[in-house]
Amino acid sequence: MSSLVVVGFPKVEEAEEVRRELVDIQREQLIALEDAVVVEHDAEGQVHLRQALNLTAAGALGGGFWGTLVGLLFLNPLLGAAVGAGVGAASGSLSDIGINDGFMRELGETLPQGSAALCLLVREATPDRVIERLRAHAPHARLLRTNLSHTDEDQLRELLDRARKQAEALRLG
Repeated sequence: MSSLVVVGFPKVEEAEEVRRELVDIQREQLIALEDAVVVEHDAEGQVHLRQALNLTAAGALGGGFWGTLVGLLFLNPLLGAAVGAGVGAASGSLSDIGINDGFMRELGETLPQGSAALCLLVREATPDRVIERLRAHAPHARLLRTNLSHTDEDQLRELLDRARKQAEALRLG
């Protein structure tokens, strides 16, 4: 079962930077992410979802491949590719895998204007190692929501607090 973790940041740039670092950490097998979305509540009060994966583009690419293959079978690969890309893009734009967009938009409305949150759907992780790697962002990060058990949530808060104190000590020392 996957775990939802939402971490707030004072600036969207920091949330984006943490998401990029998490992709690197994922390559090291310290975390397995199913979804990672930056929710921005901009200065004008608008909520923007910055998806890690563009489903429309992915659908068009996959549809284009299958359309070309079918087109080759029927001796018209260009028409097959065009139709396949169109169908793939349509199906990609209609699918919502990962974290529910409605939930993230509601969450974005609760954020202070000009700030952001990083919504993570985590399949598995080594929390202490991940937080250690993200220590530089700990002074600004705050746990907003999670579906973890109370025990696991308390442990995650404790790890974040410890990382925050270590980052502050390094900055002052």
